[in-house]
Amino acid sequence: MKITVDRERLAADFVLLCETDSPSREEGAIAVLLQAMFTRLGADEILEDDSATVTGSDTGNLLIRFAGSADREPIFLNCHMDTVEPGRGVKVRRESDTFFSSGDTILGSDDKSGIAAILEAIRCVRENNLPLRPLEIILTTCEEIGLLGAKSLDPKMISARIGYALDSTGFGTVIIGAPAANRLEITLRGVAAHAGLHPEWGINAIALAAQALNAAPMGRIDEESTVNFGTIRGGTATNIVPDQVTIQGEVRSHCVATLDSLTRQVEYAFTRAVVDWCDPSGQAKGKPELIFTANPDFPAMRLDQNDPAIRLIDRAAASIGRRLKYKIAGGGSDANIFNGHGLQTAIIATGMTHVHSTDEQVDLQDMVDLTRMLIALIT
Repeated sequence: MKITVDRERLAADFVLLCETDSPSREEGAIAVLLQAMFTRLGADEILEDDSATVTGSDTGNLLIRFAGSADREPIFLNCHMDTVEPGRGVKVRRESDTFFSSGDTILGSDDKSGIAAILEAIRCVRENNLPLRPLEIILTTCEEIGLLGAKSLDPKMISARIGYALDSTGFGTVIIGAPAANRLEITLRGVAAHAGLHPEWGINAIALAAQALNAAPMGRIDEESTVNFGTIRGGTATNIVPDQVTIQGEVRSHCVATLDSLTRQVEYAFTRAVVDWCDPSGQAKGKPELIFTANPDFPAMRLDQNDPAIRLIDRAAASIGRRLKYKIAGGGSDANIFNGHGLQTAIIATGMTHVHSTDEQVDLQDMVDLTRMLIALIT
């Protein structure tokens, strides 16, 4: 049975969602809107968890359940409700069948194109009286600031063992692998002194940091691994020898052993900068110190094309005449967290492009095709 997707209804939902601001930690308004929309679609249960106490958001994650046919295997679909900045006062501009922002904000297709497609898919299933498999919709908060919503979600709330995160660029692509990451915070402590009167008394923490960064691995290390230092804060004035620098960075790799090795190499570079420091004048009022912290940010994920989640989405795509491309990605998403809990989760691209920028856009046809594939997936 061929189902006709209502293109304009899908477009209207997408615009409504995008123009409901939901920057990270301020997803409350869109959560209320989505609860109402899923209620009208006949959801059997809508839950809001207590993750806001951990994430600092003004709402929890949403879990929406449709009971479906008990003899079918349940699945879950996941999108995040939050957007990056600048994401306030979004006004959607449509040119033919392509959506843009007005130019001074992001659009919000990351990740509202996925949410709109889910809504339209369920509507089409209801209107055509199709049997629905047991379905859970997981809408998370704070994905864009460290996957905080997914990390704070109790996996015991999820009944399905396989699922799909709708959150990537280029419709027709499925992400089956993504790296693990360690988040780094490195503080170097020196000694403050007047830079004009007694610079010899000081220890310049910025100079130590520069030396360490020069020795540390950085950038693309191999096909599976990267190291980046993203922020550096230190110093108070030009006439004071800076006594402290804090650097934040990350190590990513698809290989856990490489992740651990690179993290140790970064720590070694900073340790050597402190241990090898020498006082050329012999007048410094102390010694440098290092505080190095590396915490797991998210686990790696890797699916095989013979896994149940992949076989199921393959069949859904084939039913609408599409062949999917499978790829390994370098980013982290809610899917990393779900896979880490033993929930087999693939990432489905929605067609969004130029995300995290004011040039963000998405084509309506990609959302229509995504909706058609979701209909096949959930029935």
